[in-house]
Amino acid sequence: MNADRFKSARRNLVNTALIPFGIKDKKVLEAFLKTPRHKFVDKKYQEEAYLDIPLPIGESQTISQPSLVAQMTELLKLKGNEKVLEVGTGSGYQAAILSRLANKVYTVEILPKLAKKAAQTLKKLKNNNVRVEIANGTLGLPKYAPYDAIIVTAGAKDIPKALIDQLKIGGRMVIPVGIESGLQELKVVTKNRNKIDIKDIEPVLFVPLVGKFGWK
Repeated sequence: MNADRFKSARRNLVNTALIPFGIKDKKVLEAFLKTPRHKFVDKKYQEEAYLDIPLPIGESQTISQPSLVAQMTELLKLKGNEKVLEVGTGSGYQAAILSRLANKVYTVEILPKLAKKAAQTLKKLKNNNVRVEIANGTLGLPKYAPYDAIIVTAGAKDIPKALIDQLKIGGRMVIPVGIESGLQELKVVTKNRNKIDIKDIEPVLFVPLVGKFGWK
């Protein structure tokens, strides 16, 4: 698939998968048009990169289907000037999408091999406002906190307190919560001055979030 075909495939993905799925934010849709998902998967999967399906990325991890990435991104309601934390870098694709919608993106990955590969890909694509860290994501990334928004791209057994603590007042967190190997509930957490509001969105399926405040 040549460059023009990849560009056409991205537009087809937006028109036939993301918009019908209910994604309305024009800036989010534009980010998907401009972000080359095929660069975040192995060459043998590049022909499938613009299908609305998850794909393997090694280390028993996957790159999520674009419609789910778009939904979680849209739920953050980014305006463009935010500092965002992503827990679970994976391939780096979600971070690349966020980099077009926020001022600064910090993304943390517990698996060194994935983190290094993602950092290399993001650097090649000139996503210069993304910083990749190798760390236990259930602890967040306190040295750069607080964050305007946090997105967790693995299934947690509950909402880690460390992530709530690192969220700004008025900030939003999108996180899947549920059992270790099965469906989770996608939740939006809003941190207000005196309380935490939690809204259930829909069932989703992610690999488990591992770490001190996650699964073993």
